[in-house]
Amino acid sequence: MPTAELSSLHIHPVKSLGGFAPAEAVVEPWGLAGDRRWMLIDASAKTVTQRQHARMALASAALGEGGGVTVSAPGREPLSVAVPSGATGTVVTEIFGTKVEAVPAGAAADAWFSAYLGEDVRLVHLDDPARRRPIDPDYARPGETVSFADGFPLLVTTTASLDALNSLVAQGDHPDEGPLPMERFRPTVVVDGTAPWDEDRWARIAIGEVTFRVAKPCGRCVITTTDQSTARRGKEPLRTLARHRLIDRRMVFGQNLVPEGTGTLRTGDPVEILEYR
Repeated sequence: MPTAELSSLHIHPVKSLGGFAPAEAVVEPWGLAGDRRWMLIDASAKTVTQRQHARMALASAALGEGGGVTVSAPGREPLSVAVPSGATGTVVTEIFGTKVEAVPAGAAADAWFSAYLGEDVRLVHLDDPARRRPIDPDYARPGETVSFADGFPLLVTTTASLDALNSLVAQGDHPDEGPLPMERFRPTVVVDGTAPWDEDRWARIAIGEVTFRVAKPCGRCVITTTDQSTARRGKEPLRTLARHRLIDRRMVFGQNLVPEGTGTLRTGDPVEILEYR
């Protein structure tokens, strides 16, 4: 088998918006530096994602100075948003049933996103990821936290499994929807040089200088059916995952990771499987 290596890194500064793929990234206890530290919420302070607004796929965010972001979207002038000072206090948000304190970004950002989505929304910032949002205790060790990611600090996918999935899509009911690009699955790290679905058996891995615990499989949602370049929804990959990758009643692609330390990841870093399940 070829030596496994880190194929690409992906950072999405604002949850559910497009991001960028750097050549290297710092691993912090709660995820890659700059990843998903910003989030949109609705009038009831619940998280807003592509699940509700597919056209969020067409908007993107780039990291700015000091952790700020510059957001852009079709028909909108780009807007730079600085990290809020917190002088106005925090707001209690809800992300998948969990209450999380966050700092409002301000009226300009709220107006920008509200105009784009056609709904009153607010942009908030996770000021203190070290203590704001613990990982699900069923899968965490004491003190482990996460950013505004769905549930865990990092998500790993493999190119071999995507190739295998696309082969299944080609044999299914909607072959015209394939092949699917990796961006549909919004990973933070992508690994090349493994066997298809080998990640299902991983318990601990090392990527370059950082080791990770493999917490649980990643159950997939409707966002994976959204073309990230057009915001159109289809049937795949959920139709195929439901037939071939139903694990514990979840349609699985990828594995959730929790870092066991910090360090810098670089594309091309070797990937070693330290323990199998």
